[in-house]
Amino acid sequence: MRFKLILSVNKEVFGNLLPINYQYEQSATIYKILSRASKEYSEWLHKNGYQIEGGKKFKLFTFSPLKIEKRKILTDSERIAILCDKVEWQISFFPEKSTEKFIQSLLNNQIFEIGDKKSVVQFHIQHIELLPPPLITESMTFNTMSPICIRQKRENGTTEYLSPDDPRSKVAILSGLLSRYESFYGRPYHKSVDFRFVPFGNIKKKLVTIKTGTASQTRVVGYKCKFNMQAPVELMQIAYESGVGEECAQGFGCIKNIVE
Repeated sequence: MRFKLILSVNKEVFGNLLPINYQYEQSATIYKILSRASKEYSEWLHKNGYQIEGGKKFKLFTFSPLKIEKRKILTDSERIAILCDKVEWQISFFPEKSTEKFIQSLLNNQIFEIGDKKSVVQFHIQHIELLPPPLITESMTFNTMSPICIRQKRENGTTEYLSPDDPRSKVAILSGLLSRYESFYGRPYHKSVDFRFVPFGNIKKKLVTIKTGTASQTRVVGYKCKFNMQAPVELMQIAYESGVGEECAQGFGCIKNIVE
């Protein structure tokens, strides 16, 4: 399920400056909102997520960047000055439980902040809209709302970030979708899979800094593009609602369908 939030910017409280890299802070805000609805569930989601037995853990949600119609990039201070009074934010969940907890919390807690140690912006939720899902079929065309992250370890132990047009990306994306299916349903996907992932148009590379200015600061490479994808409906649903690629709960891989 996907929600569109219309947020008013309370500039008089802390100001109007966001850090350029604010994905981690968005993710932290979602956890805080969940914890207000159910502290126990939020802690479980944060520590465990959905997990393949003995394997990787998954947190089955993703989100878009803030849609800021009027803004100014302050390069020297690495800030975004919000010049409009309202912004839009889309948040998408695959598991029903987290969706229920999330919306329950939003109804009871309508003010939150996003920012870092240098600057914070307070937002007030003015409107929440449950977006109607697209018709999920076995062949769809998408555009990235946030960059797709796909990475592999090199033989020397360093990390390589793959472009969507790298042939290895198709294998990695399918593997991720199958793993998320297994983690949620508790069993491997048992049908044969005819999978296709074909990016087209301009592929834009984006460097995103996570936990800026802390000892845990890391830099992640993602790519924005349009792409055609063919997959079973069950896997297509997971891709649309919880993202494509890795680090989706950190705001990577959020996609929207393109009607051709």
